[in-house]
Amino acid sequence: MKVKNIRKRIYILIGILIAILSVTTVLISKEISKIEACSYDYKEKLIRFHVIANSDTDEDQELKLKVRDAVIAYLQPKLENSKSIEESEAIIKSEYDDLENISKDIISENGYNYKVNVGLQYSDFPAKQYSSVVLPAGKYKALKIVIGEGKGKNWWCVMFPPLCFVDDQNGVIDEKTDKKLKEVLTTEEYDLIMAKNKTEVSNLQFKFKITEVFQNWF
Repeated sequence: MKVKNIRKRIYILIGILIAILSVTTVLISKEISKIEACSYDYKEKLIRFHVIANSDTDEDQELKLKVRDAVIAYLQPKLENSKSIEESEAIIKSEYDDLENISKDIISENGYNYKVNVGLQYSDFPAKQYSSVVLPAGKYKALKIVIGEGKGKNWWCVMFPPLCFVDDQNGVIDEKTDKKLKEVLTTEEYDLIMAKNKTEVSNLQFKFKITEVFQNWF
């Protein structure tokens, strides 16, 4: 009789766990569907910046950051008044040669002769925080600069709207950048990625990470 009661309790416990798991899975699936439906469109409204180092040596990683800084400094004044992704694309494409030369100059000044590849293309990005903005993982159009063999760790930001030019770890984005985001994104898209405080930033990071894990599974 005692054994039967124990078994009954175990079965009840298993049933409760299965029910909790099922409900949790349904809720997560709904949230993932919501994120995917919204993020498909907004990803086409952004241009990210992707710099890949030659290798993971300290020297190559430092060189990557120098190239990044030079490119951002050059493009910032050219993109800050851009009104659309189409306009930003046109500006970036018209600057390919100069961007390549700037990158090569930085590389040469630091004693290397690595080749440089510059172009706009789609790249995979992990979930990433930029100040009070958190972007889900996925494929984004990006200005991609590959240094040398391109086998090192990479660095990324958002070139349009200009989130490369804000502090990506503290506070909130400036009023001008926030206004640009609202102009480019729908209200639903803006609300999906914008956090009002550090707690919301953490919640968005967790939600997008769970979404990323489920997407990789299924």
